[in-house]
Amino acid sequence: MTIAEQIRQIAENARKASHRMARLSSGAKNDLLLAMATTLELGTPGLIAENAKDLEAGAAKGLSAAMLDRLMLDDQRIKGMADALREVAALPDPVGEVTKMWKRPNDLMVGKMRIPLGVIGIVYEARPNVTADAAALCLKAGNAVILRGGSEAIHSNRAIAALLQGEMTKAGIPAEALAVIPFTEREGVLEMLKQEDLIDLIIPRGGESLIRFVVEHSKIPVIKHYKGVCHLLVDASADFAMAEKIIINAKTQRPGVCNSLETLLIHKDAAPQFVPQIAAALSNLKVELRGDEIFREHAPQAKVATEQDWHEEFLDLILACRVVGSLDEAIDHINTYGSLHTEAIVTSDYANAQRFIREVNSSCVLVNASTRFADGNQLGLGAEIGISTTKLHSFGPMGLEDLTTTKFIVYGDGQVRC
Repeated sequence: MTIAEQIRQIAENARKASHRMARLSSGAKNDLLLAMATTLELGTPGLIAENAKDLEAGAAKGLSAAMLDRLMLDDQRIKGMADALREVAALPDPVGEVTKMWKRPNDLMVGKMRIPLGVIGIVYEARPNVTADAAALCLKAGNAVILRGGSEAIHSNRAIAALLQGEMTKAGIPAEALAVIPFTEREGVLEMLKQEDLIDLIIPRGGESLIRFVVEHSKIPVIKHYKGVCHLLVDASADFAMAEKIIINAKTQRPGVCNSLETLLIHKDAAPQFVPQIAAALSNLKVELRGDEIFREHAPQAKVATEQDWHEEFLDLILACRVVGSLDEAIDHINTYGSLHTEAIVTSDYANAQRFIREVNSSCVLVNASTRFADGNQLGLGAEIGISTTKLHSFGPMGLEDLTTTKFIVYGDGQVRC
């Protein structure tokens, strides 16, 4: 069979299996996830052996140390995957939930019920844990899933999937509901993205180039976010000690992730005292500061910020800094340069906090908390399937509910339309 024929067969099998998944009870799905968690832990030696093949091949290809670290599996990371499966099993099942119900003048009862999306395709890069996380969330929401991981992790992904599929077979659940594209050629991705009659949604997870490639070639709706240009505003009424703690966490805890802080805005009334304070603290932590003219008056160690810096997702210990004259100016800056990902305000003014929440046009808005909390796990969603900065059909970190849609249900008593 050609690659195109194999992809078509995988998608057809997943579609058939999705009908079975949609009928599974919550108990059956939870039991399956718990069994999967146990088999991952028991299979740790084999997973590490397969992962070693990927690490060896990656080193030979010249992958960076950071990429090899993302690729690596050890006892602790495998336990983390298993724990994530257990967390998903413990979450409420959204399938079958009636979200609202209302009565019409003719006594018809009309409602909306959550149902699975059907078949979900995940295209991702070098993190093998995504294989288990994505499978858990998609299956718990009653979907089938087709996984296409990066070529760097092919041995690891196959090994993880084989263990999970084994538990599905034991439970009498079609293993085709959890499919892994078994080859690394890019043609496999392109063919997968053509299956609009069999796959309901594509979720790419990885860098901006991967996501743009998927969006450009997909005939299937895509949930995406290109980058995280995340802002934090220090309001005039902010507690400066709190602001410093939050900024340091948001910028330095993990600077290479999409919810790390990239632009710091400081109200002009706070600038004379707070700019020297935060500039010194960040400089001591080796953060390169790039500031506008007013910021640099109070922090001469900062480099001159360029127009491009306001658009930039640095993913590094670099921070663009600007002093703003008002809350309106801060909100306008965010809505102009932001990527709809995550924004935060540090303030003691309730009215300003509420305005910030209402008027900032991003998928996650925080008050007096670090942008690093824009994460499905941290927000109580269990393992995260991804983050959407598109507004259809999900916005922000995605969990189980975002892997469902709703249908209308109508109860009558013999009514006919006049």
